[in-house]
Amino acid sequence: MTSQVSSPAEQADGAVVGEQRKPAGEKDVRRLDRVIIRFAGDSGDGMQLTGDRFTSETASFGNDLSTLPNFPAEIRAPAGTLPGVSSFQLHFADHDILTPGDAPNVLVAMNPAALKANIADVPRGAEIIVNTDEFTKRALQKVGYAVSPLEDGSLDGYSVHPVPLTTLTVEALKEFDLSRKEAERSKNMFALGLLSWMYHRPTEGTEKFLTSKFAKKPNIAAANIAAFRAGWNFGETTEDFAVSYEVAPAAAAFPTGTYRNISGNLALSYGLIAASRQADLPLYLGSYPITPASDILHELSKHKNFGVRTFQAEDEIAGIGAALGAAFGGSLAVTTTSGPGVALKSETIGLAVSLELPLLVIDIQRGGPSTGLPTKTEQADLLQAMYGRNGEAPVPIVAPRTPADCFDAALEAARIALTYRTPVLLLSDGYLANGSEPWRIPDTDELPDLRVQFAQGPNHTLDDGTEVFWPYKRDPQTLARPWAIPGTPGLEHRIGGIEKQDGSGNISYDPANHDFMVRTRQAKIDGIDVPDLDVDDPHGATTLVLGWGSTYGPITAAVRRLRAAGESIAQAHLRHLNPFPRNLGTVLKRYDKVVIPEMNLGQLATLVRAKYLVDAHSYNQVNGMPFKAEQLATALKEAIDG
Repeated sequence: MTSQVSSPAEQADGAVVGEQRKPAGEKDVRRLDRVIIRFAGDSGDGMQLTGDRFTSETASFGNDLSTLPNFPAEIRAPAGTLPGVSSFQLHFADHDILTPGDAPNVLVAMNPAALKANIADVPRGAEIIVNTDEFTKRALQKVGYAVSPLEDGSLDGYSVHPVPLTTLTVEALKEFDLSRKEAERSKNMFALGLLSWMYHRPTEGTEKFLTSKFAKKPNIAAANIAAFRAGWNFGETTEDFAVSYEVAPAAAAFPTGTYRNISGNLALSYGLIAASRQADLPLYLGSYPITPASDILHELSKHKNFGVRTFQAEDEIAGIGAALGAAFGGSLAVTTTSGPGVALKSETIGLAVSLELPLLVIDIQRGGPSTGLPTKTEQADLLQAMYGRNGEAPVPIVAPRTPADCFDAALEAARIALTYRTPVLLLSDGYLANGSEPWRIPDTDELPDLRVQFAQGPNHTLDDGTEVFWPYKRDPQTLARPWAIPGTPGLEHRIGGIEKQDGSGNISYDPANHDFMVRTRQAKIDGIDVPDLDVDDPHGATTLVLGWGSTYGPITAAVRRLRAAGESIAQAHLRHLNPFPRNLGTVLKRYDKVVIPEMNLGQLATLVRAKYLVDAHSYNQVNGMPFKAEQLATALKEAIDG
């Protein structure tokens, strides 16, 4: 028997499809079309690992998903405090989704700080699982609770499940030779087991993961597996959880292919490796660790078998200097950083502009200025990428829009750098870098051919008939100069930061030559071949929402909501920010209103207004978190009606 039901999950924006009635003594199973879960606790409670494992099993099950890790800037923030709360939000569904979700249907709070830091985001009717063992008087006072929220009625509007997670974990592990403190560390695996039962997640992958992770400590591996199984069994047997939920695989959301769950930084790493293979060039990364870009250095260091060489320099300037040297030597050269590092690298980026060598500068943007919010997200480096160098130093800019899209963005940045002999800035951000989604693994024959032809011999004849090599004699189509590998006989030439003479590359202080070289370098960037901007406008709207980078998911989700409510709105999203697509001006002029949501104070809007004289409306947020779909939908509805 199947009937329509209402549940806490439905009230909290997770639609219930139906309920399967079980025989007496068995628990009910309700089918949902999507669920948003948030795990929250101290930064030492393993919330990121818990969320990652739940995500991996969800991906293997075949759901579409999107994640939002959120953690403190401190390596080990003070335990039990609000600044020390770490959380991981996962949105998974039986259909195509675009964001980690606006509000959790389920909050797992490992302590009072986790509850207090997240309760404002939890809608009434949602489920809250709390670790009651941590709700001690001292822990409550530490975060400003005079009375326990489990006892004062403040949570009456929620479906609260008080679970002594710590006690249950310690009890489940009493047969192991572990101290109480060691046993308590497995409480996140108990919680993972409980949620895995609750949402019918596979378990084999997590058990294999734990066996592998603690291969050198088999007793710890066995204890974590035991805690995981105990959490599952607790859900199966306790009276407090009378219902479990099913979210079917999202079969219709994915084209045929082989998929895996991937984060933005991992996709970017794979994209760089693929680019080097397609270019038939060794990959060289010169980098200095910085949040949230360090994962790229960590990942690429594992792939020496693909001809990848990674160099962890003593500082940001040394990192890009080494990378530029590798570019001169014939490698596909990369440097990775975040906003503060781009500032330090700016002089060497200008040198790469002058030398006209291919170099990928990857900026995983974060909250600023200065050190700012190292673990929070922002899109505020666009103007720095566009103009943050001395002199006229134009650089192409590419921005991915989703975690999986980071793979394709890396290939596109490499194409531009190699074809036009220029540094390229790739602007990702913390939301994309740490977030994850399913990614279809492409066949190698789908990847672009990025092979380049190095200079082989003389390319210019002097008036006296002598054949020589001119390092700045340009390709008439791309205006790119030849790429000459050091040590090639007859191709010796100067490099350096002083202005070059057109063609010969000799040092030149001639005013007319400098003017010509500046204009030529700008013309080369302006002439880069980029695809026209696609516009999604099925109803002939008068309002266009224009975005770039990681705002794609929230914007698209908001547009879907508006169209479902009968509104007409057009959407376009920029991958190429310098140069802009050639049809952008024509597109903008078609609409009465243009709205540009950004996680900054209006940087793309400033560029669009200046270049196209369009009165673009800027909608901005700089709180370190991505936009919520409902928030954007409200703002866009006001723009349509205004």
